[in-house]
Amino acid sequence: MLLKEIKDIFHKELGEIYPKEEIDSFFYSCIEHYLKLERFILAIQPGLTLTKEEEQPLFEALAHLKLEKPLQYILGTTHFMDLELQVNENVLIPRPETEELVQWILDDISSEKSDIRHQKTEVRNQPNEKDTENLIPPPLTILDIGTGSGCIAIALAKSLPDAEVYALDVSEKALDVAQKNAASNGVDIGFMHQDIFNPELELEFELHFDIIVSNPPYVRELEKKEISKNVKGFEPDTALFVSDEDPLLFYRAIIDFAENHLFKKGMLYLEINQYLAEETKALFNTRNFSEIELRKDMFGNDRMLKAIKE
Repeated sequence: MLLKEIKDIFHKELGEIYPKEEIDSFFYSCIEHYLKLERFILAIQPGLTLTKEEEQPLFEALAHLKLEKPLQYILGTTHFMDLELQVNENVLIPRPETEELVQWILDDISSEKSDIRHQKTEVRNQPNEKDTENLIPPPLTILDIGTGSGCIAIALAKSLPDAEVYALDVSEKALDVAQKNAASNGVDIGFMHQDIFNPELELEFELHFDIIVSNPPYVRELEKKEISKNVKGFEPDTALFVSDEDPLLFYRAIIDFAENHLFKKGMLYLEINQYLAEETKALFNTRNFSEIELRKDMFGNDRMLKAIKE
C-alpha cells in the first residue's frame, strides 16, 4: 500500500476524535518511530510503497489511537526536556508543566550557587578554624518523591552531574521504568522502594537533602470530568487522583518528611493543584518553612510551590 494512502486512512479513522493537525502528528511520529522515515518523506517520495510487514505496526498503532490510548504509551517513549524516556501504563506521561518545575530548580541553583556552597561548607563541614574559603563543600543532595518514570530525578542528575540524586516510589513497576530510564540516559540515581506514608520511614531513613522535589497525586475525584479520556482511561489512577475529602494528604506527608530530612535552608519544590494553591500554601504557615512562593505555569495557572526550611 502507498504510504500516502495509509495517511489518508489515519485521517478517515481518527477524524471524528482528533483535529487534523494532531492526526498528522500521530502519523508522522509513527512512521518515524517504526520505519525510521523522516517527516518530509512524502514530499520527496509521494509514491513510496510499504510492504505488509511495514504496514502492520502502523495499523496496530491506529487501532490503539481509535481507543484514545496516548501515543506515548503506544510507542513506549516520550521526551522530557532533552531526554528520551521509556513510558508505559505504570507511570504518568511527563508534562510540560513538570519541565517548568525542574527548570525552576536549575535556575535557583545557578543563581544561588555561591550561597548554597557557602552554607553547605559552614553548616555541614562544621570547621573549627575561622577561614573556610579553601574548604570543598559536599555535593548537593536531591530527593525526588514519587519519581514515576524518573523524569524529574534524571533531568536534574543530567544537568547537575556533581549532585547526589535519589528517588523513591511506592510502585515497584514504576521504579523498574525509572531505573531503565536512568541507565539509558547515563545517570546514577539512588532509587528506593519506599512509601511516604510508612510510619516506620522516619526510623529507616537516615539521609538528609539540600533539595526535595515532588509531583504527587493531586487531582480530586470531582475534577475527573475535566480530565480527557486518554488520561483517565490509561494513566495510573494512583499517581493522579486523591479523595475529595482529603486532597492535600500527600502534601502533609511530604512536609512532615521534609521537616526532618532537609538541611537548614534546604529547598522544597512541589507541583500542585491549581485549584488548591492557597490551601496548599497555607499548610506551610504553621510549619518550619519560610519564603513560601507560588509560581504560575505557562498557561497562567498556579502550578508550583517553593519553600525554604528555616
